[in-house]
Amino acid sequence: MKSKKKRIVGILWVCVILISVLGCAPPKSSEDTAKSAVAEKFELALITDLGHIDDQSFNQAAWQGVKQYAEEHGITYKYYQPEEGTTDSYVETIDQAIAAGAKLVVCPGYLFETPVFIAQDRYPDVSFILVDGQPHDSAYNVSKIGKNVLSILYQDEQAGFLAGYAAVKDGYSKLGFMGGMAVPSVIRYGYGFVQGADLAAQELGITAEIQYTYTGTFVGTPAIQALAASWYDDGTEVIFSCGGAIVESVILAAEAQDNAKVIGVDVDQSSHSNTVMTSAMKMLTSSVYSGIRDYYSNAFPGGTVQKFSAANNGIGLPMETSTFRSFSRQDYQDIYADLVAGEIVIASQTEDSTTADLSLVATTVSYIK
Repeated sequence: MKSKKKRIVGILWVCVILISVLGCAPPKSSEDTAKSAVAEKFELALITDLGHIDDQSFNQAAWQGVKQYAEEHGITYKYYQPEEGTTDSYVETIDQAIAAGAKLVVCPGYLFETPVFIAQDRYPDVSFILVDGQPHDSAYNVSKIGKNVLSILYQDEQAGFLAGYAAVKDGYSKLGFMGGMAVPSVIRYGYGFVQGADLAAQELGITAEIQYTYTGTFVGTPAIQALAASWYDDGTEVIFSCGGAIVESVILAAEAQDNAKVIGVDVDQSSHSNTVMTSAMKMLTSSVYSGIRDYYSNAFPGGTVQKFSAANNGIGLPMETSTFRSFSRQDYQDIYADLVAGEIVIASQTEDSTTADLSLVATTVSYIK
């Protein structure tokens, strides 16, 4: 009996040792859990849209602005990715960020217009930066920018204008515009692109031709690649890919051709492929950084719209990575200065998406439904 008791005691001691070694400790108390939650508070947050944080587009560029300011000033920060591309999912993710301590939430892209419209009233003590959009209800019946919301908009038509102007000045006369969905930002890009090409064609005394369409999506597909390939086969030299991830499909089509070129959008997309000769950019990183700086300087311009244009260096082409053949940095500076001075007025549109209302002199546009 004694030996049996010793064996039992020995087994119990082994169990105790194993529990200690393997970390099979009792569950944390509610006090421990609360302390852990407090330690994981993040006061500066970014909510991604449908893309990822490394999408080389809106999310990544906005995140760089968040990260730069936070690391420079020792502020805790984190990004959150919705599970679905729906208003409910976006709002739930905003809820999650605020529950984790967010005092300022950055929302990049027009898909956040309705989620921010909802959140601005739900969280009056939290501030929001809505990039490239203005808050409105789901039916577009009510628009309201709360005192805790800064809306950042860009004059996309100026960035598109520079891209079209540079392409024609660089010797290309057969162009293509492939937009994603016909939302205001994309429409403005296209209108500017056409007018820039037209002005350059007038200055050179030539005629430019532009194939023009919307893909109905911001995601690359085999159908988009096939369409881009058919344009290149028919003589199109450069396609302005104006729809987020559709650039991947356009690039694949360009890479299968000799000397076919692509113009990227929103951010510098030259790292995607050698076929990307330039990009029509919004200075997303710097504008987000500026909004965050204003918030922490107690100068947050809530309830207003900030517009970024050539006048405040809010749009442009990445000349340091562009691969133009003859369009020089001086050429770029000259046309940019004209925009800043207001000597060039670009017609802008957010509803009619065909450019048929433009009075063009040296350019013909073939709109494809």
